[in-house]
Amino acid sequence: MSYQLLLTSSGIVPEIREEFLSLLKKKPEENKVAFITTAAHGASKDVAWMQKDKELLYAYGIKKENLEDLDIKDKTKSQLEKILENKDIIFVEGGNTFYLLYWAKRSGLDKMLPELLEYGSLYVGISAGSYLACPTIEMAAWKRQDLNKIGLTDLRALDLAPFLITAHFEEKYRSVIDKAAKTTNYPIVALTDKQAIIIKKNSTSQKIEIKAIGPGKKEFWNGFKEQ
Repeated sequence: MSYQLLLTSSGIVPEIREEFLSLLKKKPEENKVAFITTAAHGASKDVAWMQKDKELLYAYGIKKENLEDLDIKDKTKSQLEKILENKDIIFVEGGNTFYLLYWAKRSGLDKMLPELLEYGSLYVGISAGSYLACPTIEMAAWKRQDLNKIGLTDLRALDLAPFLITAHFEEKYRSVIDKAAKTTNYPIVALTDKQAIIIKKNSTSQKIEIKAIGPGKKEFWNGFKEQ
């Protein structure tokens, strides 16, 4: 399958604006966006902080009327198909990763996304939304900031990115990631809030391109390599 992913730590911050725009297949104002809010609702009752991520999209040319909020909780697969079938960008907001994965599986979104991406939709993740694209979400528990309040036991995720991401990296977390890296076989990339990863896969050649973007040193573990 073919797909394009933009996996961020803290959204499409100005430092990665140009790379985001380069991934769009239409003019910014022509893109229709599904803005998946579920992880945020799983983390807090007050989700007003999501507005800053929307405002950045608007600043880059996305029209407000072309952005649709979507909470996948309690949605059926057929409901999601109707909402997502004409979307150019599937934007998955941050929040509680366990809650997000639980509802992605319950709703059928996890099975639907690969097909949507094959047809050309761009996947953009923030923090938990980026974790969802990885093989598992085991890293969500590393810094003990993301609580498994929903009791999820199967942590397998979309497996679109062949590595694990740990978001919001600061030097104080290095020892935590050093320790966690010894418990997993997956490569790891740590992203600061100004960094992101672009992944492009071509279905014909099966070639996968991986590029770390944004300012500052890139932090890798377990043999992670750009390609």
